[in-house]
Amino acid sequence: MNDMLKTTPDFSIEQAKLLLAEHYCLDGTLSPLDSERDQNFKVLAGDGGTYILKIVNAAEPLVESEFQTALLTHIGAHAPQLPVPHIRKAASGASLAEATSAHGVHHLLRLVGWVPGVPLAQTSRSDTALESLGHLLGRFDASLKGFMHPGALRDLDWNLCNAGRSAERLHHIADVDDRALLERFLARFETKVVPMLPKLRSAVIHNDANDWNVLVDNADHDRIAGVIDFGDALYAPVIAEIAIAAAYAGLDHADPIGAAAVVARGFHAEYPLLEEEVDLLFDLIAMRLVTSVTISASRRAHTDGNPYLAISEKPAWVLLRKLDAMNAHFATAILRHACGFEAAPGARTIARWIAENRKTLHPLLDRPAATYPADLVPYGDPTHPMTVKSAGERPHEAQAIWEDHCREHGADLGIGPWGEARTVYSGEMFVSKMIDNTRRNRHLGLDLFMAAGTRVYTPMAATVVSVEIEKEPLGYGCLIALRHEPAGCPAFVTLWGHLAHEALDRLKPGDRLEAGALVGKMGAPNENGGWAPHLHLQISTDTSLSATEILGVGEERYLDVWAELFPDARMFAGIAPEFYEQKGRSHQEIVKRRKELLLPNLSISYDKPIKFARGEGVWLIDDRGRAYLDCFNNVCHIGHSHPAVVEAMAKQAATLNTNTRYLHDNIVAYAERLTATMPGELTVTGFVNSGSEANNLALRLMRAHTGRENAIVLDWAYHGTTQELIDISPYKFQRKGGQGQKVHVYVAPVPDSYHAPADWPVEEHGKRFAESVAKLIAAMQAKGGAPAFFIAESIPSIAGQVFLPDGYLEQVYRMVREAGGVCIADEVQVGFGRVGSHWWAFETQGVVPDIVTMGKPIGDGHPLAAVVTTREIADSFNNGMEYFNTFGGNPVSCAVGLAVLDVIEGEDLRHNALEVGNYLMAGFRAMQERYEAIGDVRGMGLFLGIELVTDRKTKAPATEFARAVSNGARQRGVLMGTEGPHDNVLKMRPPMIFSRRDADHLLAILEETFEAVTAKG
Repeated sequence: MNDMLKTTPDFSIEQAKLLLAEHYCLDGTLSPLDSERDQNFKVLAGDGGTYILKIVNAAEPLVESEFQTALLTHIGAHAPQLPVPHIRKAASGASLAEATSAHGVHHLLRLVGWVPGVPLAQTSRSDTALESLGHLLGRFDASLKGFMHPGALRDLDWNLCNAGRSAERLHHIADVDDRALLERFLARFETKVVPMLPKLRSAVIHNDANDWNVLVDNADHDRIAGVIDFGDALYAPVIAEIAIAAAYAGLDHADPIGAAAVVARGFHAEYPLLEEEVDLLFDLIAMRLVTSVTISASRRAHTDGNPYLAISEKPAWVLLRKLDAMNAHFATAILRHACGFEAAPGARTIARWIAENRKTLHPLLDRPAATYPADLVPYGDPTHPMTVKSAGERPHEAQAIWEDHCREHGADLGIGPWGEARTVYSGEMFVSKMIDNTRRNRHLGLDLFMAAGTRVYTPMAATVVSVEIEKEPLGYGCLIALRHEPAGCPAFVTLWGHLAHEALDRLKPGDRLEAGALVGKMGAPNENGGWAPHLHLQISTDTSLSATEILGVGEERYLDVWAELFPDARMFAGIAPEFYEQKGRSHQEIVKRRKELLLPNLSISYDKPIKFARGEGVWLIDDRGRAYLDCFNNVCHIGHSHPAVVEAMAKQAATLNTNTRYLHDNIVAYAERLTATMPGELTVTGFVNSGSEANNLALRLMRAHTGRENAIVLDWAYHGTTQELIDISPYKFQRKGGQGQKVHVYVAPVPDSYHAPADWPVEEHGKRFAESVAKLIAAMQAKGGAPAFFIAESIPSIAGQVFLPDGYLEQVYRMVREAGGVCIADEVQVGFGRVGSHWWAFETQGVVPDIVTMGKPIGDGHPLAAVVTTREIADSFNNGMEYFNTFGGNPVSCAVGLAVLDVIEGEDLRHNALEVGNYLMAGFRAMQERYEAIGDVRGMGLFLGIELVTDRKTKAPATEFARAVSNGARQRGVLMGTEGPHDNVLKMRPPMIFSRRDADHLLAILEETFEAVTAKG
């Protein structure tokens, strides 16, 4: 280069005008332009055109001049619309002319069209302009695909492949710190970039899109008008084009990486980049600057007073210092995201895996986080006293304010959301290293506020990466990093901050933690960095970051990048999305409109009604994001919103739904599958839409077969909502609003062994209770009548989860049948595998009914119900009157029914019900030993009851105690009911998917609730 400076042409304006006239037959006004090594003149020609006359440095090899000419010619032929200088040929027809200076030195001449515009360097360099530059460079490089010339294979220090040569010029950098800075970048270049260079895509590129070679439109500085000066064009990695443009775009820019990102985004839209190319961009930008400052320093040692050499040196040093202060991972994440790639490789896969597997994660707190009544911590309000106290490093006062708030609003958990803008980050540590005059204020973790000492557990297996103490005020205090490597998912790291120091002695790097293992305890202010006690939980998809490098608070501008690099941990922690956004009407408005629009005797559960927004598995989630363990709503038999049911329903609904007068596979397929679960005698099915419809149809079948009306029912029974069914439901007709017992209805006592006379031998309970039915039959016969039917739930539910004594149904069914009646088993609540040992609860009594009814649980809450009977009874019903139920057995309902069966069988839910039910029974019996109020524990599979008494000897009902336990469980996030004539039996019938973990949660809540209710007396 120094030799070229000695051969710079020095033609006068008059001499240049003569050359213009001689070789191009043009006259006009010439004015000199700045140039480093050539001589350029702006030509306002007499023909009205504007040109640049370039007199080429004599030292430039001919092949390079020919290369530039060939490049411009190629663009003129293949991309004439590109705003670049286009060649005007000499009078001889050649693209290059030749002249000899007064010193006898030969120079080549080139005349190209003038590209109008203002240098980008003289504008504000808006994001729009920089993205426009990226687009233009992308189109330019795309136009050169397939173009090659020997002159492109030139050896220039400005080729970024040669950036390592800067090390040879370091001795020209006088300042020790500056030299060390450059050495750091050179070391990164050698270890990270150099091994990748041979693997990169290469092509002919401009190689010098600095802000003086880029022009914007005179009237619109947001639009790039052209690119000029192809003197440094060469064959190099494609990504170098962006690196060079970005390096100059970042000079004197408040957000240099942001500037680079928009250039890259524009280029990528025209000439798609590869991830491995973008991953090197930060280092290549830095190395362009390193090359620039070292070449400049070298030239200063040989040349004085040339202002061109120092155009960008000072801003380059400023930018190098900024880049050195940045975390390269964050810069690369921004650049990757700008090009549509994941901020870190695998980031989106990790977020998707957590979302898809969140149900399998262990609770982070003693109970699932969503089960705690929670409220928003007010750090998003800069004027809130808690925010002010925290920012002022007065954590005890901040904690007192929060505790008062929790007492007033009934909150047990405080949540500080991801992405929240906060003024609480007041220290110097929160000044941005990416953007000038900007503070980091967006929270990139999830805060969970509870008392100091609260234990926190890892939701999944992990390896301890680090345990350290961050001592800065408003820092993390005790900080733990865990690495997770789930199957089928890239590894990721979780960060646990503001913990107690006890973890420092208990954990060490390399320790293996199983899912549910203790991570640490929330620290007090003196050890958690000076905050009100809480956990800062954060996910990092970049596992190369150390715990202290993970950015806990980020810049607002890059929130979308941080969302991939540090995704919201709320799913990982088990926080429901409803906590963050409430939709629909207020509770008060709904209650008011229900009273105005709905039947007045339509009841609402609880004094303080719950508005549920979503159901998922065993959980119901209210409109504030609190999750309730559902142990009561048996209709969702295999869990709320089971995906198999939802899919089957949606797929068939999108295809066809019609009535049973038309042929369809589903109704036959479902009838085959359903009857296959029954004893062999029960072979004929009728489909309806609800349990009440099923029981109504059962009565029609019964009448057609017997021609009678007399009914035998159990006391406190409930069989449906129609008047005919209310008439055979003592639970309804004997209570307020009921019309009393009809003459054809005979009520037998509930065969409740717990309340059987003390002198009855247990083995005779079935026989003794059955004798009451014999008396009823005798009473009918004494009047000249006979029983038409006996109907009972195979396990009476509303009567208090009563399990029939052995032999009871066998004897009752025999007596009824001998008298000419039929036996109906109401399995709406208790059937379909709920008892675990059998498909149907009547099987536990060793009997086969004549008619079996079932309700919406067979459709997991979808309006599907059925009656199954014998061929004999079905034939009696076929009396000439058509049976038609418009949507009973429709294709959608049958598709749902088939899906429910698939799940029960495929997931072996009967076995699950048996195992988990037995586990719960053992837990209930253990509680019975501790709490005198528990008089009886009974259950089979997942149909369970606990009877509460004031005295175990008299068995007097503890109605108020039962109500207090039910309400207390509800307050703690578990739904159950009370049943029985005295409402003193806790009734639990959770979904069939209820797990051992769910059972543990139920037992823990019951224990806590019993203890609290007992303590109150």
